Amino acid sequence: MKILYFAWLKTKTGTAEEEISPPAAIATVADLVEWLKGRSAGHADALSDLRLIRVAVNQDHVGLDHPVGPNDEVAFFPPVTGGGR
Repeated sequence: MKILYFAWLKTKTGTAEEEISPPAAIATVADLVEWLKGRSAGHADALSDLRLIRVAVNQDHVGLDHPVGPNDEVAFFPPVTGGGR
């Protein structure tokens, strides 16, 4: 599974991307987030408030209940706002 981190998530985790092999019990984005929090203090800090994070699986925006699999690309990023008027 490929994990991508953008903006301040990249800074806090200390990496822009990583290839991981989570345990088979990781079935949803929420499961993955909880598992990733255990990888480092930076991961735990970056993923501590899910209200500030958006997720995409294979480039589609998804919710925390979305399934994930070993061949997926999962991206974590802050909410994006539009430009000025």
